[in-house]
Amino acid sequence: MELWELSASEITAKVRDRIISPVEVMEAFLDRINKLEPSLKAWVYLDPDQAIAEAKRKETELNTGKVLGPLYGVPIGVKDIYYTAGIPTTACSKVFADFIPEHDATTVSTLKEAGAIIIGKTVTTEFACADPSPTINPWNPHHTPGGSSSGSAVAVSSRMCPVALGSQTVGSVLRPASYNGLVGFKPNFGRVSRYGVIPVSWTLDTMGWLVRTVEDAALLLQVLAGPDPNDPVSVKTAVPDYLSSISKSSAPTFGVLRGFFYDEADEQTQSNLDNILDRFKRSGAQVTELSLSDSIETAIVDQRLIMSVEGAAFHEPMFRKHENDYQPQLRAMIENGLRVDAINYSKAKERRIKFVRDMEILTEQVDVLITPSTPTPALADLSNTGNTIFQGPWTYCGLPAITIPSGLSSSGLPLGIQMISPKLAEAKLLQIAWWCEHILDLNLYPPL
Repeated sequence: MELWELSASEITAKVRDRIISPVEVMEAFLDRINKLEPSLKAWVYLDPDQAIAEAKRKETELNTGKVLGPLYGVPIGVKDIYYTAGIPTTACSKVFADFIPEHDATTVSTLKEAGAIIIGKTVTTEFACADPSPTINPWNPHHTPGGSSSGSAVAVSSRMCPVALGSQTVGSVLRPASYNGLVGFKPNFGRVSRYGVIPVSWTLDTMGWLVRTVEDAALLLQVLAGPDPNDPVSVKTAVPDYLSSISKSSAPTFGVLRGFFYDEADEQTQSNLDNILDRFKRSGAQVTELSLSDSIETAIVDQRLIMSVEGAAFHEPMFRKHENDYQPQLRAMIENGLRVDAINYSKAKERRIKFVRDMEILTEQVDVLITPSTPTPALADLSNTGNTIFQGPWTYCGLPAITIPSGLSSSGLPLGIQMISPKLAEAKLLQIAWWCEHILDLNLYPPL
């Protein structure tokens, strides 16, 4: 096995056991980037010399008796909306083209403390919003890679790094993860600090990451979860031991949501989930049919309204000066947000309270809810980043969600299944996702 094929969990274990060195690992991934990056356009900033220098420091520390962090020697990509001290954070926008933060985002500093090495900044759609990025889907260049965490998804899928940070305001982690055959994880709203991350919507923004295994998803959560006094929505609930319990799940009870999630899906996406549920039942799982409440009927529209208003609130001072530097779809979102009156915004926020409660009650009836991750495989349409309606409801109500690969479509593109757990029940969600991952036993790899 090549070093660039290793997961984050495998890398840190082998580094600790002196089987491989941090420098060997970094060189392997940088060689991989040199081979693939000119065509895939996943990275907006790379400094190979600095990455090698940091790997050499890690290698020297191995012989000093220093306590090694849980991500020691692991190269990680960071979406270009996370502050990185001394390194450009442009949000892939002309508006922020010259911005270099003086401090790291809390997540970035936490990753460094855990021993990770920031290999570079990954491409995002402009300000993590609607306009598609130049990033190429490694499964098929004529199909969207998804967004807004497009660079993070493609970097991990093509094995240019084992882990990359993303963010999700509607569907920006789980959708590109599914389109690229990856595990995408979104913890509960507030479980991971947002401090030092360029915002889209204060009500909705949630940090997340793209990895290739559920174990790596749990490893990142173990490192990043916890309260942060710099983030006013940060959850103060104690952080469980996600890693030690991940393999202890017995056959779960799934709540399958047909209705909306089948009505909006194409036929092979429906049959993919049906076939997988049959496999899970043969392995001892129980499946019960559940229905969404009527509050779903306004939730998607309200989510877009709230996002546009809060996005406009952040961008308004810059937008007045640099309107023509914004890309068309983001410009339209900001203009729409500026036009929304306070009464309509307030009514949307009020309806959201009911939707959040309805979804919490729904998830409490089973171990996890299960749906297709996306209505279709990645679209053959490079003018947008794909349909967000299957992830949006869970971001809107703040519940934990994960997507794992579930096979390939007839066109050879990845399909995924999405699972959602009760509030702050990430430990249970990861256990069940690990169980599903081992039942399915898939290792999807793009035809590079």
